[in-house]
Amino acid sequence: MPPHPTATDRSTGHISERIAERIVTVGGGTGSFAMLSALKKRAVRLSAVVAMTDSGGSSRRLMDEFGRPLPLGDLRQALVALAGASQLWGELFGYRFPAAPNSAVGGHALGNLILHALQDLNGGDLLGALASAEQLLGAAGRVLPVTLARATLCAELSDGSLVRGEAEIDQPGARPILPIRRVFLDPAVTALPQACEALAAADKVLMGPGDLYTSVVPCLLVDGIAAAIRACHGEVVYVCNVMTKRGETDHYGAADFLRTVQHHLGRRVDTVVVNTGAPQAQAAARYAAQGAHPVAPEIEKLQGQVGRVVADAFVLTESLVRHDADRVIRALWPTLSSCA
Repeated sequence: MPPHPTATDRSTGHISERIAERIVTVGGGTGSFAMLSALKKRAVRLSAVVAMTDSGGSSRRLMDEFGRPLPLGDLRQALVALAGASQLWGELFGYRFPAAPNSAVGGHALGNLILHALQDLNGGDLLGALASAEQLLGAAGRVLPVTLARATLCAELSDGSLVRGEAEIDQPGARPILPIRRVFLDPAVTALPQACEALAAADKVLMGPGDLYTSVVPCLLVDGIAAAIRACHGEVVYVCNVMTKRGETDHYGAADFLRTVQHHLGRRVDTVVVNTGAPQAQAAARYAAQGAHPVAPEIEKLQGQVGRVVADAFVLTESLVRHDADRVIRALWPTLSSCA
């Protein structure tokens, strides 16, 4: 078998290569969204294991109003990223109602409301709701919550103080900006068996990109996930962030990101993907005003921590500074053509 098996796609007017490997992503948020959006054009066996510690926004309001224990926001984003058959359905799931005074739906993502309704139609079964949503969207892969148990993400800062809640960690507001000493889940929770099975059987596991302490590490904190990745005989890849995050990874270089992931994983990853390019000056200044800065690649340090370093100018500057996901995919599967 070749190192990067491909399959032929005959669903379009031209022939393009397709990745036949079993690929499983781990994380949540905009980083995972970008990678999944690009991977769906190439992959034929794709699954997303999604973080379940979101505690703000539309997800928080639905949890409070209807007593549902689990957030839906990151699941919705993964579904929208994987939407295939109907662009309109994908746009509807991604639509957010404008905020308005005294509005019951203002600020809600329509996809969250649809998932909530699908959960009701499936007798409260979230996995059934996700399967129904995948069918509606013609999803190019499976979306698997990392757990079906509710837990609060907590961070202990360097002065011993505790911050409770993913939203509070993600958006520090006026609290002191101190290094994070550790993060943990309260209470401890067990992984979804289907997520563990997908990870253990994967040909390639892609962790990140995504906020280190609020997207990637929370998945590894769920009991069973790190063990499933350690049991995987496929390639384990960490895609390092291109920017730091205020209140989470201030002053972190790529080696700090990797060290943190490997500590929680309990093993070395096989490959780390690191950006060596610089964002456009105007975008970099905008991020700097928010306390975020480009992550130093630290290639020599990485080479001492991991088997393979894939380094290139992966940064893409649009409304957000993020990875050029297509370029990352071509770097990880170098036999693919440049045209999806």
